[in-house]
Amino acid sequence: MNVLVLLLISGAIFIVAARLYGRLVARWVGEDVNRPTPATTMTDGCDYVPTNPNVVFAHHFSAIAGAGPIVGPTMAILYGVLPVWLWVVVGGVLIGAVHDFTTLFISLRERGRSMAEIARTTLGDRGFLLFICFATVMIILVTSAFLAMTATALTSFVPLTLLKLPPDQHLLRTVTDGGVVKGAIGGIASTSVVIITLFAPVLGWLLFKRKLTPWVGYPLALLVSFASIWIGVHWPITLDPKVWMVIMTVYVLFAAGLPIWLVLQPRDFINVQVLYAGILAMVVGLVIGGAQHLQVTFPAMAVAQGTAQLGALWPMLFITVACGAISGFHALVATGTTAKQVAREGHARAIGFNGMLLESLVAVGVVLVVGSTLTQGQYMSFVWPEAPGISNPIAAFAVALGTLLERTLHLPVAYGAIFGILLVEGFVVTTLDAAVRLNRYLFEEMWGLLFKGKVPAVLRWPWFNSALAAALMLLFAWYNAFKALWPLFATGNQMLAALSLIAVSAWLLTRKRQAWFTLLPAGFMILTTIASLLIQLQKYLAALFGSPAALFTPALRGTLLLCVTDLLLLGLSVGMVALAVRAISRFRAGEGAAAPPEPTLAG
Repeated sequence: MNVLVLLLISGAIFIVAARLYGRLVARWVGEDVNRPTPATTMTDGCDYVPTNPNVVFAHHFSAIAGAGPIVGPTMAILYGVLPVWLWVVVGGVLIGAVHDFTTLFISLRERGRSMAEIARTTLGDRGFLLFICFATVMIILVTSAFLAMTATALTSFVPLTLLKLPPDQHLLRTVTDGGVVKGAIGGIASTSVVIITLFAPVLGWLLFKRKLTPWVGYPLALLVSFASIWIGVHWPITLDPKVWMVIMTVYVLFAAGLPIWLVLQPRDFINVQVLYAGILAMVVGLVIGGAQHLQVTFPAMAVAQGTAQLGALWPMLFITVACGAISGFHALVATGTTAKQVAREGHARAIGFNGMLLESLVAVGVVLVVGSTLTQGQYMSFVWPEAPGISNPIAAFAVALGTLLERTLHLPVAYGAIFGILLVEGFVVTTLDAAVRLNRYLFEEMWGLLFKGKVPAVLRWPWFNSALAAALMLLFAWYNAFKALWPLFATGNQMLAALSLIAVSAWLLTRKRQAWFTLLPAGFMILTTIASLLIQLQKYLAALFGSPAALFTPALRGTLLLCVTDLLLLGLSVGMVALAVRAISRFRAGEGAAAPPEPTLAG
């Protein structure tokens, strides 16, 4: 099929959804476009900061996007193009966008509280504790998966033949691996990431202390982005993956503890310029390619092939493609940092609902780019290599994008591939620092409940909680490769989305508002994720008991860690669902307590 046909169908569906379904959901939840928000009534200069909606959208979108809408579809296309496309489009509209908008909206009504605190208002202290434990474990998994992936991608080497470069080229540093000359495209991204991170506090000071208008900040951020790429081409930084893990851990430790305007917001503001440019380049390339009759060459359906690597189509497709369709991590971003920056309730729908649809469009573009430019052999060598190969879906997408831009815009493949890897890398780092900051909030909330308000001083210290979140991230990433972490992280991520939708449903029901549009997606995701947890547990147990003598080898230590985590997630999920079913049954029967008054705008 022509790539342009699928792209136009997807774009039309997303536009209609934003104009019609988004407005319906806003009406059902009770949106008041002029209502002030916690950012304006509880301003503290650190976490609660009323911010221009364009800047908030940049932060929110770059934090939720990360590598998810690129990595998940790139891996799941193994099932065929059609199943992935359908899940992204239908799931993005009916589940993902609803999830993102409603969680952000309710947090605005609840003084910027996290999803865990919102669950507490409807499910009690037990629900709060179970939710916060689940969210904490899930964030550890997401950060460790992205940390491992970042370390791999920042050290990516691609055969020069794929980049259409001669062996005597001088653009990239090269190595010879098994007789194949490969170019280091990861080192360029490494330099860019370092420069953008170092410049972020300067831009933060200009935007939030000197009140620089965003319309001046946009070209400045774009200049920094492309200057960092130019410097990276000439002076790439190449380090061992383990060293990158340590460096990134130290960075996110500091980013999680510093004021949000100093690093997090300005870094996202810079990174999103590359993301916008990447989305534009990808869409333009697909449009021109479609006009030139570029066809999707991957099979429409390849369920047997996907099942052999990933597992049964249900539930594993709906787990592998998280970001782009629905992601529980989005609820943590929306209620952890975004809700504390939104200046007016009327901004929430554009940030939450439309931001998710834009991410879904990115995922559709990824499916079309990979499915129309890579051969099956090239794809398998990157994403599903034979042992002891390392899976690198980011490099697969980068080469695919470079090939597309070479065919349509006549940009050399090497430059397009470099741009592709930069498109992902900056946002993986953004996801890491935002997620560790969110885990810091969650730890602080959890200690408050466990110690009944009498929390020891060290546990109240933000730097301790930031260090704890960063250390656990490093531990999981150190002992598990990205490919091993992704299925469990994605399962926990989707279960968190289901639990967030349950908490939203309970909030709506206590206020006598309809909640079918959140309950139905929640039920589907609960069934899907519990099935996936059981499948993953069976696999881990088979690996552990199949070779007990090797139980404490490095490889099986990682498997043991994942097995324990799977059991923990399964137990927390069952407990949370049981509490939710009981609470919702009471609400529907009219036996539940009346909804507490929504906090006043004065706090």
